[in-house]
Amino acid sequence: MKRDTIFHGSPKRASDFEFNADVAAVFDDMLVRSIPFYLEQQSMIKSIGKQFWIPGTMVYDLGCSTATTLLGLCQELPASAHCIGYDNSLPMLEQARQKIQASNLQERVQVRYGDLNGALSALALENASVITMCWTLQFIRPLRRDDVVHWIYDRLVDEGVLIVTDKILTDNGHMNRFFIDFYYEFKKRQGYSETEIVRKREALENVLIPYRVEENLELFRRNGFEIVEPFFQWFNFAGFLCVKKPALRTATS
Repeated sequence: MKRDTIFHGSPKRASDFEFNADVAAVFDDMLVRSIPFYLEQQSMIKSIGKQFWIPGTMVYDLGCSTATTLLGLCQELPASAHCIGYDNSLPMLEQARQKIQASNLQERVQVRYGDLNGALSALALENASVITMCWTLQFIRPLRRDDVVHWIYDRLVDEGVLIVTDKILTDNGHMNRFFIDFYYEFKKRQGYSETEIVRKREALENVLIPYRVEENLELFRRNGFEIVEPFFQWFNFAGFLCVKKPALRTATS
C-alpha cells in the first residue's frame, strides 16, 4: 500500500480535490489514515450486507473507488452473489480492476464508469438487495441528492438496504468546531502534518459538502425509506442503514 503524501510539501493553497491518478495510487492508505475506525466500519458494512443480501439479487457500490468495500462484501457472501461498482474516476477504476484481479474475483465483481452527478438513466441498477455509498454522498451536489436517493429506493427489491457512510455536521457551531478539532488530532496521530491537514481541508472546501445527521435522516425518509437508523458515529463521521419495507407503509395506509 503506497503511502499518502499528496498534500506534503509547499503550504500554498491547494487546488480543488480531484480523484486523479496520484490520489488513486495512494487512496487505500488515505482512507485508513483519514477515516476514523475505517476498518471497523468496513467490518460493520460487511456484517450488514451479509444479513440483508437476498439470494438471486445483486450488490452495488456507488462510488466504489478502489473496490475495497465491494471485495469485502463479495468475500462474505456465497459464490452465487455478484457485485457491481460504479465510479466516475478512471484512475480509481483501474486500481479497482487490479485489486479484483489480484483477488481472483473477476467472475463475481465488476466495476464500471458511472457519474452520480450525471444522467442516472445511463447506470444499470436493477434487482439490488444491497447498495452501498461509502463516503460518496457528500460529493454529490446537494440539489442532486434527492434524485439519487429516490432513484436508489426505486431500484431496490423489497427488504433491500442502502448503506451510507459520510462526514456529518452538528446542530451547534461550537460543537462542530470541537469535532473538527478532534478529527484533526486524529489525523495528526496517523502521521499527517499540520500543512497536509490544512491543504487537504482547503482542497475539499468546495467539493465535499456534508449534511447534519437530521438532514441525512430526512433525505432518506422523504425519498421512500421506511426504516432509517444510524449504525455508527465518531464525532463528525456517521453511518446510516436505510431499509426498503413497503409492507410497513401499506399496513398504516
